[in-house]
Amino acid sequence: MNPFKHPRLVKRYWQMLGPGLVTGAADDDPSGVATYSQTGALYGLQLIWMSLYTLPLTIAIQEMCARIGMVSGRGLAENIRREYPKPVLYMLVALLLGANIFNIGADLGAMAASVQLLWPAANFALVVLAFALFGTLLQIFTPYRLYARYLKYLALILLSYVATGLIVGLDWGAVLFHTIVPTMEFSKNSIFIVCAVLGTTISPYLFFWQTSQEVEEEIKGGHVTLRSREGATDADVRDMRIDVWSGMIISNIVMFFIIAVCAATLFENGIQGINTAADAAAALKPLAGEWASVLFAVGIIGTGFLSIPVFAGANGYALAETFHWHEGLYRNFRSAFGFYITIALSMVVALGLNFVGIDPIKALIYSAVANGIVAPVILFFIVHLSSDVKIMGHRVNSGMINTIGWFTVVVMSVTGIAAIVTLFL
Repeated sequence: MNPFKHPRLVKRYWQMLGPGLVTGAADDDPSGVATYSQTGALYGLQLIWMSLYTLPLTIAIQEMCARIGMVSGRGLAENIRREYPKPVLYMLVALLLGANIFNIGADLGAMAASVQLLWPAANFALVVLAFALFGTLLQIFTPYRLYARYLKYLALILLSYVATGLIVGLDWGAVLFHTIVPTMEFSKNSIFIVCAVLGTTISPYLFFWQTSQEVEEEIKGGHVTLRSREGATDADVRDMRIDVWSGMIISNIVMFFIIAVCAATLFENGIQGINTAADAAAALKPLAGEWASVLFAVGIIGTGFLSIPVFAGANGYALAETFHWHEGLYRNFRSAFGFYITIALSMVVALGLNFVGIDPIKALIYSAVANGIVAPVILFFIVHLSSDVKIMGHRVNSGMINTIGWFTVVVMSVTGIAAIVTLFL
């Protein structure tokens, strides 16, 4: 059955998409684009299998986060605050804030560089300042219903990477082989890049954002009080799973195409000196044509607009829940002052990182590695919370989801430790 012949089914499917779609799209932020581009440029198709094999991990983790928000009616930081000693919460939130601010700064720089690629006369400082200011004002003064709709439609910008893959002409036999059959050379640099890929694919900011957005969606639906938000029907869980699965599948498809495109163009032509995601877009122009370069650059700008509010918003939710402030994008600035000030300060500090002489490739890749090191620490508590009958009732993790969750914690812990070790070798 062709779903496009049944517009009601398409409309119903689109209505079910929300936090999961936005979270998945935000996963492919400019830092992620740079990491995936570097992976393809440095190793060709060797690591493209990660786009397939990380998919069940991302789905399982984001479903846990969504269920925690739906069933408890609270954000992730608030659940941690209620169940664990305060020093644990403070440590997790500090790690999150540091990683997120670093990511925002790197993403702002990549977006500004992409604008210069499309408009060479643009002033970097003015462009990066404009992006930071616009992103901050958008979160503070846009009503949540309109804001959520904006993020949802902006997720469609990810199709630009799929289009780029179709333009360059891939060797599909080789691409599919390396996607299914894992290959890897064990070296200091490859271990580092694997940690970066895991960190930018399974990122801490996604955990906090997903959980809090499920709460925001319930409030948008009229469930203002905590008691009315607690619990979830079978239909709610089904719709959430469709949403999360869709978002994560789209995210990993984009990862797949970015690695494939950069392997087929940059790696095959010996171009490995990529300093930013915008450099990857610029390098595509003589190899794959102007349209491929433009689509790649537009994708960086669009995903930046989508992901930066998610980074800053995750900071706002985490800090507000930590200190029990009023929170939520559905509130106005005056009634959630601490929440919005956290968002604004995150943007200001991140903006400043673009003017202190940090090497762009180090900013982008190291932000991904930082996520890879921080993520397993937070994941431990997510798997534990979503397995707790006291919090989740009969909505606790299934045996399979629990196994995938703990497996993800182990894998990311091992790669994170290995990446740290490589820094001293």
